[in-house]
Amino acid sequence: MKNLSIILFILFFTFAFSQNPEWINYTSGKIITEIIEEGNYLWIGTTGGIVKLHKQTGQTEFFNKSNSGLPDNYVRAIAIDKEGNKWIGTGYGLAKFDGVNWTVYNTSNSGLPYNDVNVITVDGEGNKWIGTWGGGLAKFDGVNWAAYNKSNSGLPTDHVRAIAIDKEGNKWIGTWGGGLAKFDGVNWTVYNTSNSGLHDNDVLAIAIDGEGIKWIGTGYGLVKFDGVNWTVYNTSNSGLPDNYVIAIAIDEEGNKWIGTGDGLAKFDGVNWTVYNTSNSGLPDNDVNVITVDGEGNKWIGTDGGGLAKFDGVSWTVYNTSNSGLPNNWVNAIAIDEEGNKWIGAESGGLAVYREGGVVFDVVEDKYAITRDFSLLQIYPNPFNSSTTISYQLPITTKVTIEIYNILGRKVKTLVNKRENAGTYSVSFNCSNLPSGVYFCRFHAGTYYDTKKLLLLK
Repeated sequence: MKNLSIILFILFFTFAFSQNPEWINYTSGKIITEIIEEGNYLWIGTTGGIVKLHKQTGQTEFFNKSNSGLPDNYVRAIAIDKEGNKWIGTGYGLAKFDGVNWTVYNTSNSGLPYNDVNVITVDGEGNKWIGTWGGGLAKFDGVNWAAYNKSNSGLPTDHVRAIAIDKEGNKWIGTWGGGLAKFDGVNWTVYNTSNSGLHDNDVLAIAIDGEGIKWIGTGYGLVKFDGVNWTVYNTSNSGLPDNYVIAIAIDEEGNKWIGTGDGLAKFDGVNWTVYNTSNSGLPDNDVNVITVDGEGNKWIGTDGGGLAKFDGVSWTVYNTSNSGLPNNWVNAIAIDEEGNKWIGAESGGLAVYREGGVVFDVVEDKYAITRDFSLLQIYPNPFNSSTTISYQLPITTKVTIEIYNILGRKVKTLVNKRENAGTYSVSFNCSNLPSGVYFCRFHAGTYYDTKKLLLLK
């Protein structure tokens, strides 16, 4: 799952009317951090705990700190192993749930190096790889722990953002500020801006294709790494429409579909094709997420234009006006075994699109949380000398707000400190900067958001 927060709305199951029989959206207010499918169920991690949702009946079961062994209500990651155990990462440790019993692992009673668990991946041997936000990486085989951090291993930073495992079992670890690390179980290899073709040490996305080639999205373009050679694609040397690569998907033909802040690109290894609002049915140029279904259709979530389906020839757009989509800001798309599309929309909910329509009962969420992380507003935008950036924090956390130019280079840091829960605003004075497109990168805890700014002088 993409590590972007989404709003889950599950207070009522709100039905699409007769003109939209294939859409159902869920309405209440909660941040989704993870969606995992297990047979007939979805396990949904939120800031209020975990929701177990039956996909056919809509029946839900809620787990939180008050009614279960969950150590904290803010669920940051979920993984399910071959035995069906759920491994749940929170800001106060790791929990295992076997369907009946809960076991909590933290820095006091286990080898977990840090309680803020950001990502969990299970390898082919059943080992759990746990990335923390401040304590590095941990491996847990069910009995023994091994901890890897900046001091005792080749891990370049203790802030782990993503973990991918290739066919050989190598772990590829994307970090915040330290670049990319490869770990084969014995040896570490670190790739960063100083020693490789990587042009940015903040890794935004990683995809591994069928040939084992790594495709890495950064703030300075797309990077291809075949294990020996690096190739960088950016706006200067390729058809990439924008250097800020947010999403990467690979279809069955091996085509790479790249989502950026200025349109969608298809790369077949030789030729580039760019889709934007001017030359295609793409409803908005800010692409947040791309998913490919079993029939090869591309499902594209945008930042304000809704959801688009592209079959390679024709475009179909779904938005709040013509469908049951609860909001036009789509941050996540998951496709289950039945082909149903589960769509997370910012500040608007979780919707399911399925062929033929379904009927759900009304279910009350007793544990709804109405506040969430958000980059509330940038106003004015466009602007000519200064603008104000507003944001909201539900908990005390470290906040960073940085401004980047169109080349992906940081030009200013506006906020870099720990702040209490509340609503804040900061002024961005750009009298010394030239006109053009800039990006505001907001980072709070494990939440990330990026907004485009347009400076006109």
